[in-house]
Amino acid sequence: MVDGAPRRRILCISFSDITADARVLRQLDVLAELGEVTTVGYGDRPDAATEHLAIDPALPSLPQTAAGVLLLAARRFDRVEFEGPAVQAALSMLGGRRFDVVVANEARAMALAHRVADGSPVLADLHEWAPEERAHVTSWRLLVRPFMFHQCAKYLPLMSAVTVVNGSIGEMYRERFGVRCRVVRNAGPQHELEPQPLLDGRIRLVHSGGAIPGRNLEALIEAVRGLGAGHTLDLYLVPSRDGGRYLGKLRELIGGDPRITLHDPVRPQELAPTLNAYDVGVFSLPPLTPNHRLMLPNKIFDFVQARLAVVFNSAPETDRLITGHGFGTIAPDHTAAAMRDTLAALTPEQVAGYKQAAHRAAAVLNSTEDAAVTRAAVTELLGDGAQPVSRSEPPSSV
Repeated sequence: MVDGAPRRRILCISFSDITADARVLRQLDVLAELGEVTTVGYGDRPDAATEHLAIDPALPSLPQTAAGVLLLAARRFDRVEFEGPAVQAALSMLGGRRFDVVVANEARAMALAHRVADGSPVLADLHEWAPEERAHVTSWRLLVRPFMFHQCAKYLPLMSAVTVVNGSIGEMYRERFGVRCRVVRNAGPQHELEPQPLLDGRIRLVHSGGAIPGRNLEALIEAVRGLGAGHTLDLYLVPSRDGGRYLGKLRELIGGDPRITLHDPVRPQELAPTLNAYDVGVFSLPPLTPNHRLMLPNKIFDFVQARLAVVFNSAPETDRLITGHGFGTIAPDHTAAAMRDTLAALTPEQVAGYKQAAHRAAAVLNSTEDAAVTRAAVTELLGDGAQPVSRSEPPSSV
């Protein structure tokens, strides 16, 4: 940027509490290098944003009003795409504003981004496979899944760039919608930490993430309850938007077991130093949706930066990292029994070796490469003559 030239104006839309959304926070760090950033989403203003337009957290992003549900059921998708209460609130706040680039986080933000961009280029960070995000929930599968397929078919060709979390999911978008996706993983920044020694032969297990039904946290708790006194489990969980009901169920399941501790969540930038005190990061997820089957969650990168061994259930993308870098072992499936047996077979010597492997892998499994992908994409769009995303083939029918 030429000295003295006005800063470019960038809009970032995310229907999440951005201050707790590690992926969007990393994205904002890059955007703030390139211009003045306005964010639209739930919660408080992120540090990297110049301005934040806060959406009432009680307003859902999907059209869950009676009228919206009827339109979804009638497949009136072009009419319903701006009926989500949070979308309407964002439109009201953004009316009349102009931006040089708009970033839409997840497919549900694409219609809004395209409208407010008013001809400016839009980058869609789809994160994962949007059309079947919650297809394991019957109401979502019947009403929202067809709507999300429609949104992708309608708006992906209009996006100037598209990013996704891994190549497997990017290939699904190419095959179904004919768009080329760049990969921005969920890797966090590199931390200068050292693996901590095991204490008295005990193996301290840890898990961090959302307290969301379907994340299989019950299996982790049951697995540890089936192990001996040499294993402990600490859970750092972000509450879901259900008033604490699911966290309450987990507390009931834990009961009075002194080896299992439920903690408040920590800020994303504090997570790796906090987890560094433990030995093994654990995660198990049933393959209920394509996103579950092709998972590459931020927590595997968080565990590596914390210099932990890892135990995950088998999935193609995480298997590739674990075996390629040798920093953990893989449970054969997502059941509590599989996790229990895999953990029981670990020796302290193996865990120490895996932690050293994670220490070596931390130099490459961090956000440096991913930030470069986002930086290059937005820089291109801020230049002259930004073009729609390149198409590899005509989209298939939906």
